[in-house]
Amino acid sequence: MSETTQQPTTRLGSLFERLKGENRAALIPYITAGDPDAQATVELMHAMVEGGADAIEVGVPFSDPMADGPVIQAAHERALKSGLGLRGVIDLVAEFRKRDTDTPVVLMGYQNPIEALGVTAFVDKAAGAGVDGVLTVDLPPEEADELSVALGERGMSPIFLLAPTTSAARTREVASKGSGFVYYVSLKGVTGAANLDTEALATQVEGVREACALPVGVGFGIRDAETAGQVGRVADAVIVGSAIVRLIHEQASAAGGMNAQGLETVRGFLAELRSAVETARQ
Repeated sequence: MSETTQQPTTRLGSLFERLKGENRAALIPYITAGDPDAQATVELMHAMVEGGADAIEVGVPFSDPMADGPVIQAAHERALKSGLGLRGVIDLVAEFRKRDTDTPVVLMGYQNPIEALGVTAFVDKAAGAGVDGVLTVDLPPEEADELSVALGERGMSPIFLLAPTTSAARTREVASKGSGFVYYVSLKGVTGAANLDTEALATQVEGVREACALPVGVGFGIRDAETAGQVGRVADAVIVGSAIVRLIHEQASAAGGMNAQGLETVRGFLAELRSAVETARQ
C-alpha cells in the first residue's frame, strides 16, 4: 500500500476524516463554470451545498474537453461563448468563498489554460481564491511535478485519475504523486457514458484501496439517487457530473436563465442524492 497520507489540516483532509467517522461517502457534484453564466455558477454552488454537497468540482471551460461526453462538452461550449477563462473561473471561487469558507472546491480541467497563465501565477491565484485541489485531466503524473509541488506548497491537492485498466503498480505510482483523493473513472469512455456495473465497481474499488491509501472518489456513470447510493456503499466519494449539468441546462433553457425555481430544482436533486448516499451503508 502507498505510504501517501491524507493531510488533515486541509479542507479536503478534514472532510474525509469527518466522513470516515460518520461512515458515509462524500457527495461531490460537478458544475461547468460559466454555464449558463458566471453569476449563476456561484448561485448554483451555494444551492448545491444547501442541497447536501460535501465538496464541489468546478469545471474550467476548454475548447477540447477530450474526457467529457456530449453533455459536458456542450456546457464547455456555452461557457466559452461567454468569454469565461481560467482567471474568471478562479474569481468565481473567490466569490463563492465570501459566503462559504468550509466547502472544499476542486478545479477540474485541462493543462493548456494553466500553461497559458503560467504555473506560478495559476497556483498563486488559486490559493488566494480558496481552491483546495486541482485535477488536470490531460496531465500525466510523470509530467506533473512542477504543478504538484507548487500546489502542495500552497496547501492544495494535485488529484489524478485512475481507470479500470490501471494496474496496481500504476495505482501506487499515481497515488504517490497526489493528495486529497484519487478520482476513479468507473467506466471506459467519456463522462455520461453507458450504465454503471456497481457489482463490478465494488471489486474494482477494493483493488484500488489495496494499492492506495488516499480516499477513492468514483465518477462517470452516476446519474440518479439509486446509482449514487450504490456507489456510496463502496466509495469514499460519489462524484456526479453529467446528470447535474443536464439538469442545469434544462432549467436555464426553459426559463431563459437560471432563476429561483431552477436553483430550487437543482437543490432538490442534490438533496435526493445526499439522502441516498447517507443511507447507503445503513
